[in-house]
Amino acid sequence: MRDQRLPGDEEGLWALVEAAWAPLGAEVDQARRALTHQTTPGPDEDLHGTSPFTVVEAALEEFLSNLGSIGEGLSAAELTDLDRVVERKLYDIDRADVHEVTDGSDDGFLYARGFIVAMGRDFYTAVAEDPKRAVPDAECEEMAYFFAHLHRERFGDFPDTGSGISRESCSNRAGWPS
Repeated sequence: MRDQRLPGDEEGLWALVEAAWAPLGAEVDQARRALTHQTTPGPDEDLHGTSPFTVVEAALEEFLSNLGSIGEGLSAAELTDLDRVVERKLYDIDRADVHEVTDGSDDGFLYARGFIVAMGRDFYTAVAEDPKRAVPDAECEEMAYFFAHLHRERFGDFPDTGSGISRESCSNRAGWPS
């Protein structure tokens, strides 16, 4: 097995994610905060009859577009570093206790973990510490390989992160006790 190097610039990933969410406005920001601080999973409605999840879900496509625009000027090495961070973040929450809340097939669970990363550091940390804060059936397939696909589009191939880990579901043996 290859050396499990530490991920690239984690702070950089979270800064890019926040920069991509920022133009989407106060309602989306408030919905992200509400999901981060919820104590029970589910699509609870707010006073306006719209769940925070519905607001975030409707904004995901624009968030990804913003993230792609931000990533256009990044070098191959920077995209590889970001992909390495995402890979590690997905791996670290590849756990049975997170899957119990998010549910889904192997691919569905990968996409659920993609949603957790796409939501940003605060949500990611909240779910990593207390999986009950995850949102059932929330997915962001694109985030799981976002920077790898950007690398391929710009440079013609997928990056080699050199990490020796897999982002695929059930690959983190420590997260799936026998």
